[in-house]
Amino acid sequence: MRDLNRAHRGNDRPTDVLSFPVDQDGPASGPRELGDVVVCPEHAQHLSEAIVHGVLHLCGYDHEADQGEMLALQRRVLAELARG
Repeated sequence: MRDLNRAHRGNDRPTDVLSFPVDQDGPASGPRELGDVVVCPEHAQHLSEAIVHGVLHLCGYDHEADQGEMLALQRRVLAELARG
């Protein structure tokens, strides 16, 4: 995970989750693919939280640039998942 983080984000340290988008904006020839989410269990406290976090990044959210919207949505999604 450290190698992926360094190669794709320029951060020379491991991280809990990385997202790699597949489709770009514009028309798709078939069903839209969001991309891949890579989770490092050794650095993720909660697997479900890491997965939701990665998927939200693939949906275009960016907690480093927004005003807390992504992390608020992440909490709501996790709460719904916990309710089952």
